[in-house]
Parts: sequence; structure tokens; C-alpha cells
Amino acid sequence: MPVLPTLAQDYPEWHKGRTDFSLWYLEIRQPELLNYLEQLREYFSDLLFTPNTRQFHITLFICGFLTNHNPKWDDDFSHQQLQQQLKTLKPEQKSSFRLKTGAVNSFESALFIEIDDLDGNLAEIRQQLYRCSDEIAPLEYCPHITLGLYKHEFCSNIIFERMQNIPQQSFEFQVRHLTFGTYHAQMLQGPLTPYHQFLLGDV
Repeated sequence: MPVLPTLAQDYPEWHKGRTDFSLWYLEIRQPELLNYLEQLREYFSDLLFTPNTRQFHITLFICGFLTNHNPKWDDDFSHQQLQQQLKTLKPEQKSSFRLKTGAVNSFESALFIEIDDLDGNLAEIRQQLYRCSDEIAPLEYCPHITLGLYKHEFCSNIIFERMQNIPQQSFEFQVRHLTFGTYHAQMLQGPLTPYHQFLLGDV
């Protein structure tokens, strides 16, 4: 069965002229892990869509198109809703916590690294954010680090065979803050721009 490729085109039916798509995410800063992710991306580079300037990250909660006005579309997200989320997080501020990387795996449209939410911290934070707004396109949440989107309809069996033929590593790392940011909707795989950081307490 083939994977689903990303097409190098604009998606006006999605963004409707809006630019700043927002989300909560976890930044990846550990040098050893970043080096490993770069090696994996290079190994699978013949399969992945380019250019890709988006930083390695773990998506926590997809908010929608950031707007200064009252939401017009179902996937708009207002600054007022952001402030509500921040107030919701503050009374229940959590300590920093650890996550662990797992195996290389594949969605229908993307190659990724699995993330083990060791103590259910991500699920707990997501529940807090849900109190202020619904998530956009809420599929079953699977924490992960995306390595890249597929550029052609490759056979999935070939991809999984290549996964089994490479040495894989596992890393544990500390999460010390949550980041709210945006990316430009008309730029495929464009960079994330941090907008607000929520610091977690010390362990």
C-alpha cells in the first residue's frame, strides 16, 4: 500500500488567506538527540519532501489560525482563548518532566519517531488546554517527532524494511517549558516561530 505524498502547492481551501497557524509544542534542544534526528532525516532523505525548515518538535495541542478578532471560521483561534489557556495552566503548574524517544515509525503521510509519555504528563496538559478550546482536527493523540513528509507514493513495505535495517537509539530528555507558536500556512514545512513560553517548575 502506498504512502500519501505531500504536493508542492498552496492549499487555499484550508487557509482561506489566513497566515499564522498556531499550536502548543515542545522544543527539542538536546544536542545528542538533535544529531540523531538529523542522521535519520538524511538516511531517509530520498523519500522526504523538501525544502523542510521546520524545527524538530513534539506537537502538544493544535489551536488553529491565530486571529486578533472574534473567531470567524471553526479553525480560528483568538488571543483571548490563548489567555484563557494560560490562566488554566497557571493554577496547576506542573514540574518539569521526562520523555523518552522510541522507534522510527510511519503515518500514512509522514515518517516519525515515537515518544513515550512516561507518566502521562502530556495527556494531563492536553486536558487542561481542552478546557478553553477544542483542538483542531483532533485525531487520536500520538506524541511523536516528525522526521519529514513523504514526497511520492512510495510502497510502505519498502519504508518499513528500511526502518528494520538501521540501528536505532533511544533518548530520555527533560521538558522544562511548553511553547506556543505559529507557522506560515502558505509555506509548506516552514519554520516554527515561538510566541509564548510557559515555564515548568524544577523537579
